Amino acid sequence: MVDRSEPGPAEAAVRRALRRAAAGRALDVDEASALLSARGTALTELLDVAGAIRDAGLRDAGRPGVVTYSKKVFVPLTRLCRDRCHYCTFATVPHRLPAAFLDRDEVLAIARAGAAQGCKEALFTLGDRPEERWPAARQWLDERGYESTLDYLRACAVAVLEETGLLPHLNPGVLSWSELQRLKPVAPSMGMMLETTATRLWSEPGGPHYGSPDKEPAVRLRVLDDAGRVGVPFTTGILIGIGETPAERVDAIFAIRRAHREYGHLQEVIVQNFRAKPDTAMRGMPDAELHDLAATVAVARLLLGPKARIQAPPNLIAGEYDLLLRAGIDDWGGVSPVTPDHVNPERPWPQLDELAKRTAAAGFALRERLTVYPEYVRAGEPWLDPRLLPHVTALAEPSTGLAVESARPVGRLWQEPDETFGGRTDLHVDIDRTGRTEDRRGDFDHVYGDWSEVAAKVAVPPSDAGPAGRSVAVGSGDADLRAGLRLAAENPAALLEPRHADAAMALFGADGPALDELCRRADDLRRDAVGDDVTYVVNRNINFSNVCYVGCRFCAFAQRERDADAYRLSVEQVADRALQAWDAGAGEVCIQGGIDPKLPVTIYADLVRAIKARVPRMHVHAFSPMEIVTAAAKAGVPVKEWLTGLREAGLDTIPGTAAEILDDEVRWVLTKGKLPTAAWVEVVSTAHELGIRSSSTMMYGHVDHPGQWLAHFRVLAGVQDRTGGFTEFVALPFVHTNAPIYLAGIARPGPTWRENRVVHAMARVLLHGRIDNIQCSWVKLGDEGTVEMLRSGCNDLGGTLMEETISRMAGSGNGSARTEEQLRAIATAAGRPARRRTTAYGHVSA
Repeated sequence: MVDRSEPGPAEAAVRRALRRAAAGRALDVDEASALLSARGTALTELLDVAGAIRDAGLRDAGRPGVVTYSKKVFVPLTRLCRDRCHYCTFATVPHRLPAAFLDRDEVLAIARAGAAQGCKEALFTLGDRPEERWPAARQWLDERGYESTLDYLRACAVAVLEETGLLPHLNPGVLSWSELQRLKPVAPSMGMMLETTATRLWSEPGGPHYGSPDKEPAVRLRVLDDAGRVGVPFTTGILIGIGETPAERVDAIFAIRRAHREYGHLQEVIVQNFRAKPDTAMRGMPDAELHDLAATVAVARLLLGPKARIQAPPNLIAGEYDLLLRAGIDDWGGVSPVTPDHVNPERPWPQLDELAKRTAAAGFALRERLTVYPEYVRAGEPWLDPRLLPHVTALAEPSTGLAVESARPVGRLWQEPDETFGGRTDLHVDIDRTGRTEDRRGDFDHVYGDWSEVAAKVAVPPSDAGPAGRSVAVGSGDADLRAGLRLAAENPAALLEPRHADAAMALFGADGPALDELCRRADDLRRDAVGDDVTYVVNRNINFSNVCYVGCRFCAFAQRERDADAYRLSVEQVADRALQAWDAGAGEVCIQGGIDPKLPVTIYADLVRAIKARVPRMHVHAFSPMEIVTAAAKAGVPVKEWLTGLREAGLDTIPGTAAEILDDEVRWVLTKGKLPTAAWVEVVSTAHELGIRSSSTMMYGHVDHPGQWLAHFRVLAGVQDRTGGFTEFVALPFVHTNAPIYLAGIARPGPTWRENRVVHAMARVLLHGRIDNIQCSWVKLGDEGTVEMLRSGCNDLGGTLMEETISRMAGSGNGSARTEEQLRAIATAAGRPARRRTTAYGHVSA
């Protein structure tokens, strides 16, 4: 491996950084890097500053002078791995193992032995996706009916919960957003070491991570973010001494800080020192020096602050307990009286009595915690799945969230909580009378993440676009605009091709006569595609729960369970509303709700069956892709299997909501934890393949720009080309009034009038020949705005709705219901005839 060591910083730089740290000033990368070289009296001063910050954090947490650890067993589920880390002895090859995986009985035997000794954590450590490299692993899983290592891990975690009561902590390596969703219900916490952000240590031959696909820093950083988006209490950390430079080491700490500030989910940060092992490619590398480790811990404490929980493994520090405690750690990690450290088997854990003695000698009390840290235990939802709460609370002190040290784990059923319905169930009526109770949730300041970090991620549009695209008038000499208008008339779908991107962007910036011309051409395309009829559906919206903890930053609908406006409808209440809608002439009910952790996973199919039983001919248009993917994850089944079950229950179509902007750059700013673009595409594509058609949508006018609108339309076109399953496109202007991201001063106050016209017109142009029906939302635009959109390429008004809570909670002032007569009047104002339709745009006989 190439030596990238750098000359140390001048003593003056170290002294200056120390003065700034002691004064509580923020440190930059250069200053933090300089402090890594502190030695002698400078190191002593550094440790004193870091220790004082740690002490302040413990006092604020209500446990001054307490250093924690977790009493655990180590479950090496498989030692096979697709990666080739050059320092690792945990991963091995199939012929050196009795079997590719521990079987279920072996896992439970380890867990039971731990429970008998008072352990409360089952640490599952395993190689990344071994079945993708080793045929023996694939065969073992196939013979037992498991699709993947993660499927088997999930099953083992449930078995440990139900049969021993130990709390699983899962370390399966790199996980996707969907995989984190699937594992969250079976484990109070998960983890993955970031290790380093130095890409060269992965990409260059001879680097410690070369040849290991899961060790690419960008991939691991994405996992940290996805864990936060899903709301998983997560452990991460850095590995020092593997060839990184001081600046690279500090960069990794800054990356961890950024992720935690945005999502608040990193429950602990491990600073681990490299120790060379025989029979590895890095056996000749020197161990990370302990004063280097102490300085790194101290710098991590300075950068991460008093609330961070920082750990150093006690079996890797050569007895230097006092040094690491002085440096600012407040946790010793997991320690087992039963199993060895399978990753570092040559270095046994200390005895708990010895660990307590050495901790006390440094002036601290050692206390046992659970695998999930006290702050998350006390917070409960949304961090802990309701099915895990009984297991966690049985072992935790209610006042502190720490472990009850005398408690012995007992197996408990892993099951849905008792159903609770009620709350402000008349909100759909009162929202038009008295409105919402308050303009924001009580946890506004923290549930959405650090607003300054969110603001920093808002994408800057291209320099010639301005905040919402450049405005271009006919006659300005703009060749791209003229080319765009020509293509809009002659070959509109070609505007989605990358070679015509400049023309498409010019059209998004059209204003004045140019915009008028674009809208005329869009309306010509509308007439050619669907004629002059303005269509609508007689339907009812039913939002069965507004309890949701996803934390979408644009959403004013979601409430915590204890909020004044929160409610849950029972299955019977939803069926009652469906019957009322049928009696009022509706042919469709649109069913959507919050991602409510306390609703049973069976409620989705139960709702469909209950409606079909009460009103057999009612069309059930239900469940957003977000609801579908999270419910499937909760149930532990693939999306296709989940959708098949809903179809068999009677589901007819699904709304293509939860799309917002199908560009992850803006999506993660806007939604925090909602499904990524790839997952949205997977759900709607799978639904289409099963014969379940959907609408498609785009919400615009917040933190987005026209380049992202174009990308969104390309995604929709790609899905439609493959499946043909979209029935319509619905443009949804952002309603800003009560939206958290607007109240935080980050989002724009919704789209401009020009943007409304251009988005609806461009939807018609770009989707021509693919999606015939372009719908405008009277709820968001009002009647006058809707009339103008009917002149700009739209042919559909959506539904009568009967109730509409989501936009009204956000501050829309256009009511929550329209009669057929009112919708026909809108069409008349646009000079067009109106016609009632079915959900799938069929004709309704008079």
